[in-house]
Amino acid sequence: MVCAMNDSMASDKPANPHTASAVWRSLRRWFDADSGEPDAASDAIDWLRIVPFVAMHLACLGVLWVGYSTTALVVAAALYAARMFAITGFYHRYFSHKAFRTSRPIQFAFAVIGAASVQRGPLWWAAHHRNHHRHSDTKSDIHSPLNRGFWWSHVGWFLSRRGFATDQQRIPDLLRFPELRWLDRFDLLVPLLLAIALYALGSVLASTVPQLGTSGPQLLVWGFFVSTVVLFHATVSINSLAHRWGSRRFATRDNSRNNALLALLTFGEGWHNNHHHFPGSARQGFRWWEIDLTYYGLCVLAAIGLVWDLKPSPAQLQTPHHKAG
Repeated sequence: MVCAMNDSMASDKPANPHTASAVWRSLRRWFDADSGEPDAASDAIDWLRIVPFVAMHLACLGVLWVGYSTTALVVAAALYAARMFAITGFYHRYFSHKAFRTSRPIQFAFAVIGAASVQRGPLWWAAHHRNHHRHSDTKSDIHSPLNRGFWWSHVGWFLSRRGFATDQQRIPDLLRFPELRWLDRFDLLVPLLLAIALYALGSVLASTVPQLGTSGPQLLVWGFFVSTVVLFHATVSINSLAHRWGSRRFATRDNSRNNALLALLTFGEGWHNNHHHFPGSARQGFRWWEIDLTYYGLCVLAAIGLVWDLKPSPAQLQTPHHKAG
């Protein structure tokens, strides 16, 4: 060991100049996603950059200390629902597929709510999802469970250096909005503000309405950490489970499946085989009994004029003779 150290000290080879800069770049990306492009071809996990992601999961253990209250559970459920709708209705059906139209202010408002989900910004999300549809379940599909198994498709790809990159060639229509580019760049800002607001709200309620039995730490743990972690894993289950488990109504070129349980958890995204057969539709539950909460929510927004031109699924796709068997 001493000889090896001496050899190293005596070597004329300079130290790797990229080590310190790589660490600093990973730290800066916590707050600024444009702090230098990562290695877009590398599937290596950037462990330093994902420290906040890991910490968020560990923070859920805080329920052992803060306890629970009806208020905390209601806040957690409400934030799950609001952010799930923003992800499924806007990140997915609007930004990724242009399944309906809306105004620029509403577009940005729901982009902000989606960013609060800690699932990166709308440009990153849409670019990856458009690539998924173009190369679904092939080697070019970064999160297909058919290629590298459950854990990679569920969470590994999201933490990799290649997964961090945004293919801007996929989203030229979205790049023209500077507010979306800004939100995508500083994607951690909105979740941080949400966490601070929840702590402040809980503290105010503890002093003004103590009978609610909540507090700042309790609302932070339940409303932010627990709700966000559950939301994340429900969302990515469409990658890892909806291409493995369920039924196939349509003979698509991928392995997409319809899964009623996932559809309930993800507000309609579980009708994944339907979606892959006709991705442009604002509705993914093609049958009347296929519950699609996101579509119902979009219909409400359409009724009050906030969105319009919801693209329907073609009538012929809803008839039994199209069943793949």
